[in-house]
Amino acid sequence: MSDPNLLDQDALAPYLEANVPGFAGLEGIDKFKTGQSNPTYLLRAKSGRYVLRAKPPGELLKSAHQVDREFRVMSALADTGVPVPRMLHLAPEDSPIGRMFYVMAFVEGRIFWDPSLAEAGSNEERAAIYDAMNETLAALHSVDLASVGLGDFGRPGSYFDRQFGRWSKQYRASQTGDEPDMERLIEWLEANNAPDDGQVSLVHGDYRLDNMIFMPDRSKVAAVLDWELSTLGHPLADLAYQCMQWRLPNSSGFKGLGGVDRAAIGLPSEKAYVEAYCRRRGIAAVDGWTYCLAFSFFRLAAICQGVYKRALDGNASNPERARTYGQAVQLLAGLAVELIDKEG
Repeated sequence: MSDPNLLDQDALAPYLEANVPGFAGLEGIDKFKTGQSNPTYLLRAKSGRYVLRAKPPGELLKSAHQVDREFRVMSALADTGVPVPRMLHLAPEDSPIGRMFYVMAFVEGRIFWDPSLAEAGSNEERAAIYDAMNETLAALHSVDLASVGLGDFGRPGSYFDRQFGRWSKQYRASQTGDEPDMERLIEWLEANNAPDDGQVSLVHGDYRLDNMIFMPDRSKVAAVLDWELSTLGHPLADLAYQCMQWRLPNSSGFKGLGGVDRAAIGLPSEKAYVEAYCRRRGIAAVDGWTYCLAFSFFRLAAICQGVYKRALDGNASNPERARTYGQAVQLLAGLAVELIDKEG
């Protein structure tokens, strides 16, 4: 049985040469092992290296895998100071591979998969990397939406309400069994919704260390990747989602910072990271932080459940790894319940 994620190089080459500026001489296609939602490929050509990101094959959940939204938002951010790859072409659903995809420039740099940054050379470098992430997030949430043509990129207001409704439906659509902690978390979120304080910004939706490329020789973000879940929303959603890493166990597949002596290796505390973000954006201390964190755990658990269901259905980008995501749902829901029992 052939892999549905493999691409037909002979069919793709002439299309790329006709539609991607400067593209010539496709020599090879390598699928990246990472990435569960949308399969991503390195294109090796005589004209250079490129990245192709496509919808996955098979039947898909409604509103999921919108690579056209990724293409639009990164195109809009090109001159804002928020670092993104250069967008080159968006292909329609009837493309040579039978599904929508886009092509972007390859960005040279470093990706850190472990948030403890063991491969960094010093505590100072680790601190600088986290500070660069913080600076980039504050810059993203400060983008003037109207000036970059993203004023209609989502519905402003009631972000947590809308997102809770969306991911509850996605979770139910992909549910494969009973998960008591997930039911408890859903019940708590329904009863403790954070009030809408009117803040609206572009939100990334999956803002974390391994969705960034850092410059090869500097602790500076060269590009933020994986914008599939981006929309207009509440900026604290991005901040809380990233701060989940302080709580996820380092020994888990998520490679969080739980159990790591962060001060000893130069990493900021969650409190210090949030305060630095607030200073950069000129806002006061955050309200409803427990809700924001609990919601982030829920949303990621719902995403993982979808990945797991696709693995069972045979449509996952990385089937072996995807099957472990079923266990992740239990881990995430358990951490959220522990959080709300302690602080909620």
